[in-house]
Amino acid sequence: MELKLARTELASKPKTISLEKLFESIKQDNSAIFYFDKTNSHKDLMDSVSKFEESGFNVYFKEIRYGLDQDDYLYQFHII
Repeated sequence: MELKLARTELASKPKTISLEKLFESIKQDNSAIFYFDKTNSHKDLMDSVSKFEESGFNVYFKEIRYGLDQDDYLYQFHII
């Protein structure tokens, strides 16, 4: 499964990361915070949350608004 990371600039395209790479980075530190782009489907995000929870991790999933516009948001995963 591929997820799009949050953009660092509004005009740029989001970079993608595989679920396997996320697992690798979490296994190194036992904890991580990831920010994902709003163009990810909610279903894919919830599927990835369930995969992490099945592996024994706790996942805190939030939608973060950073502006006044309705489309100014991104998703945060805090995985412990």
